[in-house]
Amino acid sequence: MSTAHVNGISINYSLEGDGPETVVLVNGLADDLESWGYQTPALLEAGFRVLSFDNRGVGASDKPAGPYTTALFAQDTKALVDSLGIADFHMVGVSMGGMIAQEYAIAHPGDLRSVTFGCTYAAPGPFCSRMFAMWAEMAPVMGLKTVMQDVTLWAFTQDFFEQREAELAEFEEAMAALPQPVDAYLAQLSSIQTHDATARLGQIRTPTLVLAGETDILIPVELSRRLHAGVPGAEWTTVPGGHACCWEHPTPFNDAVIAYVRRNSR
Repeated sequence: MSTAHVNGISINYSLEGDGPETVVLVNGLADDLESWGYQTPALLEAGFRVLSFDNRGVGASDKPAGPYTTALFAQDTKALVDSLGIADFHMVGVSMGGMIAQEYAIAHPGDLRSVTFGCTYAAPGPFCSRMFAMWAEMAPVMGLKTVMQDVTLWAFTQDFFEQREAELAEFEEAMAALPQPVDAYLAQLSSIQTHDATARLGQIRTPTLVLAGETDILIPVELSRRLHAGVPGAEWTTVPGGHACCWEHPTPFNDAVIAYVRRNSR
């Protein structure tokens, strides 16, 4: 792990591999760079260099007072890649990371060879907005452990609960032990409550893949379809699983991402 001092904060990051092209991975809400544990090895094996990092507010990165926005996260990401001399790269963002990737693609299209928006939306709408408002009310009173227990119920499929109990227990334990302070969690949560790129999606000209877990109920698949419809020329795909498809079914997720990145490589 290394630290970069950019955009007024310290960001913890990992840069691995020596491939000719770089894939930048952007985390979801409350996830640190370790959340890419199923993706980084596959991308390295496929011959890519991989940059992952802790967004502000989580992991070993700084946690200044919020609220944060997805545009601010995109500014952090831009400052980080610039400090490392990384350009002409592929970006993959999941959930909140997909929202950050939207802001990045709108603001800095010249940096990107391709972008993947995974399990995400252009705007939350009434269903997700109510869910996130509930989490915001729960966290200060009941703590993040309870919030993460609720997130687990929404993120994984019924089959995972019924058939993969040992793996589920590992995820539940890890999520319950989340060290993120409540105020930093709320600062990150605010970014997905306020994110709305709907009117600006037409500005995205980077080759774009919109990917959804086929049974996602946390960010309903229909919201991802609306995002896809708004981006000119975007491709669409689904993979098995729900919102946590990159953890529950990493192989098909990785295969879809790697295939798209390769199609848009030099």
